Amino acid sequence: MSSTPRVLVIATRASRLALWQAEHVRDRLLQLYPDCQVDLLKMTTRGDQILDRTLSKVGGKGLFVKELETALLDGRAHLAVHSLKDVPVELGSPFQLSAVLERDDPCDAMVSNDYATLQDLPAGAVVGTSSLRRESQIRERFPELIVSPLRGNLDTRLSKLDRGDYAAIILAAAGLRRLGLASRIRTLLPIELSLPAAGQGALGIETIEAREDVHTWLRPLICADTTACALAERAVSRALGGSCQVPLAAYAQVSQGELILQALVAEPDGTRVLRAQRRGPVLQAERLGHEAARDLLSQGADEILARLHTESSHD
Repeated sequence: MSSTPRVLVIATRASRLALWQAEHVRDRLLQLYPDCQVDLLKMTTRGDQILDRTLSKVGGKGLFVKELETALLDGRAHLAVHSLKDVPVELGSPFQLSAVLERDDPCDAMVSNDYATLQDLPAGAVVGTSSLRRESQIRERFPELIVSPLRGNLDTRLSKLDRGDYAAIILAAAGLRRLGLASRIRTLLPIELSLPAAGQGALGIETIEAREDVHTWLRPLICADTTACALAERAVSRALGGSCQVPLAAYAQVSQGELILQALVAEPDGTRVLRAQRRGPVLQAERLGHEAARDLLSQGADEILARLHTESSHD
């Protein structure tokens, strides 16, 4: 096995944000291996093509990774770069999550041309979001607002706001910052108001298990703290069968050697929101995730999950 790579090909979605993420990883790799040729394989996924229905109705976030995984399998690419929150918690052989990079801002952000905060929105104002997780938490705190589906890439979503379809839209702060659009953020939603999705703000790199050489080359990109947080968050999602059909949130932080995890399961209409918190050693991140999931199940999360899965299977 070569100690340094000569050529690496990154599979990426062709959206502007996905390309920024892939280019960021390319630049990091070139810093490590300046003599390596790093190319981008730009692809359009089914998740990018289906824009008239919410993700929960068309198969979930896995639609954003399938085509990229095909490129890994047939050897056209060595690695695929994803927003970690889009990576299914059950990857399954022969795929593996080889690296989780340092997390950017994990918060949700409100974007509006007319209002500074959600509290300022008048009753009946329309808020756009693609996420049941965000929708349920907004409905819990602001039942007087109308939450409406919002699909498309970042530029498409902003254009829908600008033409007046929505009074405000909720987006991931990290995506806006990465594309130089931080000025569009009117306010960051505190995690107490909008608990982030598992992996939100972090980048994940997927590879083929058999390519131990690629895994080794990616090792210097790994952020230990973010990886631990992702382990805990994704363990919650895995234990609860997390998908786009379920309003599920999980967010962990490392503080003074301790991991603090918050998790949430909700009814989409926000009438019932279950919360759990666990803290413990960073090295026990996955166990903490399982314990938080058990706490939610003991509160009745299984009833919510079973009903939502039944409803989604009938759609």
